[in-house]
Amino acid sequence: MSADPWPLPPELPRPVIMEQRWTDAVFLHWRIPRAVAAPFMPRGVEPDTFDGSAWVGLIGFRMQGAGLGRGPGIPYFGSFNEINVRLYSREPDGTRGVVFLSLDASRLAVVLAARAAGIPYVWSRDRFLPAGAADPATGYSVRRFRRGARSDFAAVPELDAETADPLSVHLTARFGLHSRFRGRTLYTPNTHTPWPLYNARLAGLDDQLVAAAGITVTGPPESVLFSPGVRTQFGRPRVLDGTRP
Repeated sequence: MSADPWPLPPELPRPVIMEQRWTDAVFLHWRIPRAVAAPFMPRGVEPDTFDGSAWVGLIGFRMQGAGLGRGPGIPYFGSFNEINVRLYSREPDGTRGVVFLSLDASRLAVVLAARAAGIPYVWSRDRFLPAGAADPATGYSVRRFRRGARSDFAAVPELDAETADPLSVHLTARFGLHSRFRGRTLYTPNTHTPWPLYNARLAGLDDQLVAAAGITVTGPPESVLFSPGVRTQFGRPRVLDGTRP
């Protein structure tokens, strides 16, 4: 493995449409068969595999200071917790991205606006569980207002050394989102510096969100990571060739 395994993010198309910071990220990932992930892929992309497998992630983080363009963060609506279930995608030319199966958040206006754009947000009650002197674990708690699915998970970061093993980079060096919108597949690019990543020990997991998204996993996650966060910018979406209705 090279000294710096992180791929360079592609140049972000202008204009910048949104800027935000993601903090206190907990990443849990399970190995799943490629055939399980394939039906969830938008037209024109396929599952991006590592070590012969697709991967499903349960990720919690704190969205902070989200704002339009390069402007200041939107008060109240620009800061909230997000807990998402996601898969990993790849275009024929090698462009990598994520495919969200669900994104839980407590800001109803954000949820409605995102759903109108084809992003599967779910309105939920959620809490960030910060590490403290008595409990070193960082985690998230989710209760959906409809359909009742819930999730509680936490991990203890091993902060003595950063990690950049190939699997961790594969799961987190993602500079775009593949989504469906009005019969088309969109790719929305973003850019950020490499995540400062740390291995973590699973401290608790009681999850129904992955199953609610339509994927079955068993046992503990194979990868558990923590990051204090990055700042990111999003560029203008593009339509994948051949996916216009």
